Amino acid sequence: MGTFKIEGGHQLKGKIQPQGAKNEALQILCAVLLTPELVTINNIPDIVDVNKLISLLKKLGVKVEKLAKGSYTFKADNVDLDYLESDQFKIDGRGLRGSIMIVGPLLARFGRGYIPKPGGDKIGRRRLDTHFEGLIKLGAKFGYSKEEQFYGVEAKRLKGTYMLLEEASVTGTANILMAAVLAEGQTTIYNAACEPYLQQLCKMLNRMGAKISGVGSNMLIVDGVDSLGGTEHRMLPDMIEIGSWIGLAAMTKSELTITNVSWNDLGVIPATFRKLGITVERRGDDIHIPAHTDGYEIQSFIDGSILTISDAPWPGFTPDLLSIILVVATQARGSVLIHQKMFESRLFFVDKLIDMGAKIILCDPHRATVIGHDYKSTLKATTMTSPDIRAGVSLLIAALSAKGTSTIQNIEQIDRGYENIDERLRAIGAKIERID
Repeated sequence: MGTFKIEGGHQLKGKIQPQGAKNEALQILCAVLLTPELVTINNIPDIVDVNKLISLLKKLGVKVEKLAKGSYTFKADNVDLDYLESDQFKIDGRGLRGSIMIVGPLLARFGRGYIPKPGGDKIGRRRLDTHFEGLIKLGAKFGYSKEEQFYGVEAKRLKGTYMLLEEASVTGTANILMAAVLAEGQTTIYNAACEPYLQQLCKMLNRMGAKISGVGSNMLIVDGVDSLGGTEHRMLPDMIEIGSWIGLAAMTKSELTITNVSWNDLGVIPATFRKLGITVERRGDDIHIPAHTDGYEIQSFIDGSILTISDAPWPGFTPDLLSIILVVATQARGSVLIHQKMFESRLFFVDKLIDMGAKIILCDPHRATVIGHDYKSTLKATTMTSPDIRAGVSLLIAALSAKGTSTIQNIEQIDRGYENIDERLRAIGAKIERID
């Protein structure tokens, strides 16, 4: 198990380039299974979760070639369907939540798709119902082995239909969409997720020959086609990483520039950080954060009541950044209520922050009230363990702002979502060391 040793309390300075988007990569990589032709993908992040999925594709028989850093070609012209029923697949598929999205493409192209119950973050229940209910409506026959926790869907040919999704699940929408593009007839997906990464998937599929309209809305209309061809695609920068660096700059009173952020795809993220009193400047396609030497003050609602920041499906605020917002609020002037609606275990990491001296009241599994210190009392160094990707980075940001030397264990969780994070932070002045 790896550990970060962090000497906190230092100001950082410089430029940092966000990696390619993790959540987009997991969708886009699964889409290569839809065609036997060559697909080139650029700006792929070099992180554990993405590398696991690339390895899984290789074991499925997909030909993978690395062209340069972040650039790969994929050719799924000889897929090994027998691997899907092997004991090894039952092990490999469990190691990654995003592996669920191979089911839709496999079902659409080959008539069957299987997956063991996927793993991932320990942040509460993450149901697969939306995925399979959508595939069943397209005509798939569903099977589940409770003993092995193994899911399967089969169909000779999927048929288009109308469906209203119970929840605007991003991965669920992606899975259903990738199945529908090769279905017979027209499919309407209402209450579809419309995140920029889902829009990216739609644009890529359309370049491959799919017929998808309504891109960017919550109603996707898909006219099925007989086959798809190859294409080239480039990932967006990772909005979660961008938000993480905004929070890091504020907490460490640092002047940072985050380059090439694709401003038009950030939605309410800049405005949400501004509600905490953080100056977020747009310079071309960069974000500039000046050093907040005088601190930052949380806004109130118009009637003077305490600010509440909560997560919501796009274009609402992404749940992946609520833990960053919570940490940043610990040194603000004022108070804020953080409401994590989607996952009931994601706020449990606040006990580590309380140990560091933060003033946080955990109201229930979904809500926490933060009373900011206004830098009058800095966080204190401690030893902690990363419970999941986003909480891990939040604790890392807290440690970089704290007085003294902290250690964070189980950093493999952070590596799942952030590329070479220690090297990149050292480049802007952070005192961080990786210990195996």
